[in-house]
Amino acid sequence: MTAVLLGADVGTSGLKLVALDEAGAVVAEGESGYQLDRPQPGWAEIDAAVWRRALDDALAQVAPVLAGHRVAGLGLSGQMHGVVLVDETGAPLAPAMLWPDSRATAEVARWRALPDDARAALANPLVPGMTGPLLAWLSVHRPELVARAATVLLPKDAVRATLVPGADPRVTDRSDASATLLWDVVADGWSPAATDAAGLAPGQLPAVRSSSEVVGVADLPVGEVPVVVGGADTPLALLATGTGTDRQVNLGTGAQVLAPGRTPAPADDPLLHCYADAGDGWYAMAALQNGGLAWSWAAGVLGLTAAELLEAAATAPAGAGGVTFRPFLTGERGGVAGPADRGSWTGLSAGTSRADLARAAVEGVVFAVGAAVELLGGDGPVVLTGGGGRSPLVSRMVADVLGVPVRYLPIRSASAVGAALLAARGAGVDVVPRRESARLVEPRPDPGLRAAARRWRGD
Repeated sequence: MTAVLLGADVGTSGLKLVALDEAGAVVAEGESGYQLDRPQPGWAEIDAAVWRRALDDALAQVAPVLAGHRVAGLGLSGQMHGVVLVDETGAPLAPAMLWPDSRATAEVARWRALPDDARAALANPLVPGMTGPLLAWLSVHRPELVARAATVLLPKDAVRATLVPGADPRVTDRSDASATLLWDVVADGWSPAATDAAGLAPGQLPAVRSSSEVVGVADLPVGEVPVVVGGADTPLALLATGTGTDRQVNLGTGAQVLAPGRTPAPADDPLLHCYADAGDGWYAMAALQNGGLAWSWAAGVLGLTAAELLEAAATAPAGAGGVTFRPFLTGERGGVAGPADRGSWTGLSAGTSRADLARAAVEGVVFAVGAAVELLGGDGPVVLTGGGGRSPLVSRMVADVLGVPVRYLPIRSASAVGAALLAARGAGVDVVPRRESARLVEPRPDPGLRAAARRWRGD
């Protein structure tokens, strides 16, 4: 009986599940979408039970294909920075708060007030949507809820707790912990000063374990399956692609520009993130909250599907007839734009068409990615991953804006594949994922696009 490894990615807008065989080939895939809740302006929540229902749905999709296979393990990947307060059994006490949530803007002041050495040891931008500030908001507005909580979990941890109810749910991994603004990057452990700023007792922090450690066995439609701790979605995408020294742009709901192999150091007010990977290393990241999220919004406003938005954009000339799109619908983390920035279409005229608006929307996100790449620095080719890069228009535009060759690596659900690789490690199985040949796009001069990029930057 051949063995397969499962990987599930608990994303912002849906859950993706892949099954890898021991040769690294994807033998089955499942997907289940959902929407986050916005009960008030600036809030972003979801009932954590939605994630488990999505996983059950995806498992039902792949179960017939996996009949006759032994499922040797399940790994979990998840969106970063969220807050799920749970009781001793791992049951959520309130809706999960997610990374696009901006309600904790005032609470960021607590982090700015930290002693200089404690703030610098966090070595990351201070962002309202990260775990620490969100917890601080709860400590002010829902103190009784924080007091009742046994621990705070990240999204993938909350799902794992439902899979192995007999295991201690108070567990996370280093890749997720390092992205909370509660982590001392220099000491590589929880920061007492930041924990106090969040209004959390040290005993409410989860234990940090290896991403590939088996924590229990789940009873699933595909059998009794060992479950590993899992990791954050961005480093697991790096694991799946095998990106070594190249820069990587992952274009999904948000956009992340990544450079692996970094050495952490204190930084007082950095523009770049420095996070732990799924092993014992670190990577630098310039992050945008508004990637595919902005395209989905623009498509909805224009009465188009996502595919139709790209089709319409391809019919308009570079520069979108003078229209400029700022994609910052939910604000940003600094560097490219700030938390108070918002989106807009400008440069409209009586002759502006829907195709021009679509083209401007696509260009605006790519220009923001270009600005993030400039922040990260470096030179040489860029590896492009994520659903947003599938479109030839987008990969062509990225190459032309960055002025370097772009290799689009068509790994579907890269974070889920990375989670399956963690499951393989936990099961003691050596698996190397099959990676299709990358589509190489060489940059070419495009005066219209470059003029639009200068206009977008305000040059």
